[in-house]
Amino acid sequence: MVVSSTEHTAKQRYIVGITGASGSVYGIRLTEVLLSLGYTVHLVISNAGWRVLKEEMDWEASGREEMLEQYFSEWSERLVYHSFSDIGATIASGSFRVKAMIIVPCSMGTLANIAGGMSANLMTRAADVVLKEERKLVIVPRETPLQAIHLENMLKLARMGVSIVPAMPAFYYRPKTLDDTVDFMVGKVLDILDIEHQLFERWGNGREKF
Repeated sequence: MVVSSTEHTAKQRYIVGITGASGSVYGIRLTEVLLSLGYTVHLVISNAGWRVLKEEMDWEASGREEMLEQYFSEWSERLVYHSFSDIGATIASGSFRVKAMIIVPCSMGTLANIAGGMSANLMTRAADVVLKEERKLVIVPRETPLQAIHLENMLKLARMGVSIVPAMPAFYYRPKTLDDTVDFMVGKVLDILDIEHQLFERWGNGREKF
């Protein structure tokens, strides 16, 4: 079957959202891996997300686009940054086709707004569009402990087909560094997206008996 250039481009586009939950490194690493694999990433970072980037990764929030261009310089031509308040951005419309959206990490406030159909900013609007167009939405919640409202919101979205991938790294592969645990979570997201990777050693590798 012949695939048009438009369809091919849509299959190469992913939206990555980074909120103000702890664990911003997950979103940055996912963006880095997607770009390195040749995909185009449309990136949205909330104002609180920028604050967490400063606290956790020493990123300066004053020159946001310059910071992104510097960090992702190797793949800058495939990185599209959208302002959190730009409700008229391409990804706010269902006619702009993307393969999936991943919100990583996802705060409980953002989760609640998506579950309630609230579209007050570009992050939640883009998620609403992904849902209404029946595209893939992956949410990586990062909060502990969880209370009943958090769990009810996750259940509501899961019943709608949203993939809920809590930031719970495994230890069976004996990670040696913090980067190893980050790569495990990013790898789990890539598994959900059906994207091949080698970010962690899978259980059973080398254990098969014939």
